[in-house]
Amino acid sequence: MRYREFVCDAYRFAPDSGTLSLHYSFDGGPRFEERIVFPAATRTLSAPEAEALDRIFRLLLLACGVSYYKAFAPPRISCAAFPLDAATAAFFTAFYTKGLGEFAWRNGIDLGGLTFGGNAADVTAPPADAVVLDLPRRTCVPVGGGKDSIVTIECLKAAGEPMVLFELGSATPIEATIAQAGLPAIRVTRRLDPALFALNEAGALNGHVPITGILSMIVLACAVLHGFDTIAMSNEHSASAPNIADVNHQYSKSFEFEQALSHHLDRHVVRGVRYFSLLRPLSEVAIARRFARHAGYFPIFRSCNTAFRQAVERRGTNWCCDCPKCRFVFLALAPFVERQRLVQTFGRDMLDDPAQIDGFAELCGLQRHKPFECVGEVEESAAVLTHLAAMAEWREHAVVRALAPRLPQGNFASLFASRGPHLVPARYLAMLDACG
Repeated sequence: MRYREFVCDAYRFAPDSGTLSLHYSFDGGPRFEERIVFPAATRTLSAPEAEALDRIFRLLLLACGVSYYKAFAPPRISCAAFPLDAATAAFFTAFYTKGLGEFAWRNGIDLGGLTFGGNAADVTAPPADAVVLDLPRRTCVPVGGGKDSIVTIECLKAAGEPMVLFELGSATPIEATIAQAGLPAIRVTRRLDPALFALNEAGALNGHVPITGILSMIVLACAVLHGFDTIAMSNEHSASAPNIADVNHQYSKSFEFEQALSHHLDRHVVRGVRYFSLLRPLSEVAIARRFARHAGYFPIFRSCNTAFRQAVERRGTNWCCDCPKCRFVFLALAPFVERQRLVQTFGRDMLDDPAQIDGFAELCGLQRHKPFECVGEVEESAAVLTHLAAMAEWREHAVVRALAPRLPQGNFASLFASRGPHLVPARYLAMLDACG
């Protein structure tokens, strides 16, 4: 059945339980309730802070709806919970169309005609000015369980920055990283409506959503509830690179999204919370070099998607060693970690496995497009692989021997130059430079 409209119906927050309930429906069709549970607030909120928190919950109603909208992807989205202003409608139109770019490409649908707010006449509310807050100086780092957030954590620790970590849900690599870091953490849980999974099983449309954008807005709510003035993400320069044409698997990790969210917050939601990615000036390979210095995390970090599956019983307990993320992280670390130690960490030498040649060729741009995964730019992968061909430890490996002659000689040294654009404040940029 094809529905014509998706509705963001209502949101309710229960301070006693810390539960934010989000309600959605399709016109004349399925209804959903999502629940996000925050730990109890550690402070009494002022009137401006309570107002800012409510505005952030409105953002979350609109953002989390993307998970349900995609089941049928109708041409109209409306909001029954509050009047939409033009700035908010424009921000979320981009969030849905660009954040669902891969989903649309894989499913062969066109989101170009999507209207947020129904139509222009429905968007009548005047844009609000941001609430100005004075929150305690503290930096929150969302933890993903991979190398990137670990580099951010250790960089800020070395600078003596007051910090708190953030965890969405519960996954072994994230919890192990938090334990290894030895820092306080805020844990939030997100429960998607089971009716959505039933629809997916019945054949509804499904695919990748801009989860990092949703996470960012959840962390923003925690900034008010738990008192911190900075959110330091760990998204690198290459997250802005498209996979094919204008489709970017990592849209909500891109500089475009970072800039759009920062601008919208500062103008219309809350002023006094900085949101930026500390690692934006770095390539993936530059991050890998920094991570290689923190051997204590080697046994516990994980980027492989199998460790983060929705169904806990289906989660992997090690690197699968047969996906683009496993291949890329292994490749990025190879110049900086002794071979035996790297193989011990992953459980397999992927670069000496002929069955992996096509997978690494895809990373290096020798296939039709970069994998739809959180991996570096094809130029990075190619430069690393040709660099390995000059290293005695790696040059005779099957993948290196097969692919290096097919690739142009990359400029490996250029991967360590600082890159722009970025939104990193000068004080944090000095911290990043100091731990380089």
